[in-house]
Amino acid sequence: MLEHLFRHQAGRIVAHLVRLLGPAHLDLAEEMVQEAMLKALQSWPYKGLPENPEAWLFRVARNAALDAVRHRRMAGGKAEILTAELDRPVQLNETDPDFEEQLRDDELRLIFMCCHPEIGRDASIALSLKIAGGFSVREIARAFLADEAAIAQRLVRAKKQIRDKGLTLEIPSGRELAERLVAATDVVYFLFNEGYAAHEGEDLIRQDLCTEALRLGWLMARSSIANPRVHALVAMMALQAARLSARTDEAGDLILLEEQDRGRWDQHLIAMGFREFDLSMAGDEVTEFHVQAAIAATHARATGMHAIDWPLILELYGQLFKLNSSPVVALNRAVATAKVHGAAEGFAALEPLSQDVKMQSYYLYLAVRGHLLLELGENAAAARCFQAALERRCCEPERRFLKRKLRECGGTLDGAAAENG
Repeated sequence: MLEHLFRHQAGRIVAHLVRLLGPAHLDLAEEMVQEAMLKALQSWPYKGLPENPEAWLFRVARNAALDAVRHRRMAGGKAEILTAELDRPVQLNETDPDFEEQLRDDELRLIFMCCHPEIGRDASIALSLKIAGGFSVREIARAFLADEAAIAQRLVRAKKQIRDKGLTLEIPSGRELAERLVAATDVVYFLFNEGYAAHEGEDLIRQDLCTEALRLGWLMARSSIANPRVHALVAMMALQAARLSARTDEAGDLILLEEQDRGRWDQHLIAMGFREFDLSMAGDEVTEFHVQAAIAATHARATGMHAIDWPLILELYGQLFKLNSSPVVALNRAVATAKVHGAAEGFAALEPLSQDVKMQSYYLYLAVRGHLLLELGENAAAARCFQAALERRCCEPERRFLKRKLRECGGTLDGAAAENG
């Protein structure tokens, strides 16, 4: 519970403090938020949760910032600004809609500053994940498949760019706004994907990350800067998030789409997804998010596996591949090919990926290959694929699923390993 609260509130409080202190003091804002959360961990377990935990965190962070400003004798009237702010009580509910509106504006401005082209795409994503998404350096490194020290240096350089270039919290207009929106939506998409299918760890799904991504996407979708790309992103996330509770059982084990209880799909999120999808149709541009939302909508409309329009999904993956010819899209297209034309054609569609080095280290490619081989009756070859997949990086529920598939092949882990060797 506290982890979710901290992740949800951290970006909001940092954005609030950065507006007061200025972007050059981003490090100080983060430090004060960390201090507030540390005090919460020291106090709440013994004294109990305050009546309004969010307001408590805001108040403690602002007091810490005021003390730091006075101690460091900052110029620019920062202490006076903070003192004036501290005189204003923080309600963080419907009784203070103006403050909530200001917070939403603060968050958007901070995200757009983090996505400034001067910072660079990868650094922008890393910085946004840390500040807006509440990611730790370790989590960012895991998501980027990078070394923690390298990510830490990337963040240091990004913050230095903000200081050296004198970047501001102003939201741009025209072409620059469109470019920043692309970067901002990429950040939210990155955050959602990390939650939807965790790369490693005990859980298949990180609900807090998906929820935070949806919140940030909704923030953009409800603002004056929203465009069809933003609405398409929110539609895709809502329609996919609707299936989250059905993707795992009580033990946390993976449940495939064909085995999911559709009664557990979140109808509120599905309705939200369709509304956003309708809004995304306003422009002429078709983005990757539009096509992904269309695929998710096709699944959501079906009453069961028998009713899924697989030919349409295959066609949509073809469109997506034209927009993004990545191996992952090709992998999904091969799965759809198997659904429409059978396992043999699906397996043939996988062959171009067999020479891709990254795919060879991707457990899902090997798992799909094993699944299709199993359908074709090639149990020994399928077992070798599942064993190889087990040797790749994946989370524990995926690992347990692969072991079940390996047993379906009629062999044991040791036997498959021997054959693979």
